[in-house]
Amino acid sequence: MLLKNHSKYPLECGTDEAGRGCLAGPVTAAAVILPKEFENSILNDSKQLSEKKRDILKPIIEADALAFGVAHIFQEEIDRINILNASILAMHKSIDQLSKKPQFIIVDGNKFKPYNNIPFETIVKGDGKYLSIAAASVLAKTHRDTYMNSIHEEYPMYNWKQNKGYPTKEHRAAIKKYGITKYHRKSFRLLPEQLVLNI
Repeated sequence: MLLKNHSKYPLECGTDEAGRGCLAGPVTAAAVILPKEFENSILNDSKQLSEKKRDILKPIIEADALAFGVAHIFQEEIDRINILNASILAMHKSIDQLSKKPQFIIVDGNKFKPYNNIPFETIVKGDGKYLSIAAASVLAKTHRDTYMNSIHEEYPMYNWKQNKGYPTKEHRAAIKKYGITKYHRKSFRLLPEQLVLNI
């Protein structure tokens, strides 16, 4: 059973990101403030849910949340500032979009930077512990998947519709065969034998 609140504040926001380990596309974060009466028996860490369940949950979370925001940080910025900073920036930008100002922020993972002097706490595996972080993980994942499906049409040979930019064998084989696209993260180790890849 996921917990509702970590702090004593009614406007507590959960935030999480998706796509950190991908070779292509953005890192996407979401921030969600849920009403205190919110309950959902399916909601969990998005990685524990099927795509079908995530797609069912997305409109429910967006309709029931007191506020939510989603932000992409794209590959050029990831290459410029590194993936950790890009993940935190995506979380900050998703919180920027909230229509209500949070009084407390709970963050999935163990790294965060202060945001507008709002108190926060990082929680390892928080997406499996707190409803608002789980909700943020579902929105981050579904919004990112939608984006990856759209760029799949442009470069179908990488099969991003299926692998969403993660380093699957098939994705690496396509990079080896076709080279890289404008959507690939050039600062990442795109192939095990990176030295042979001319970027």
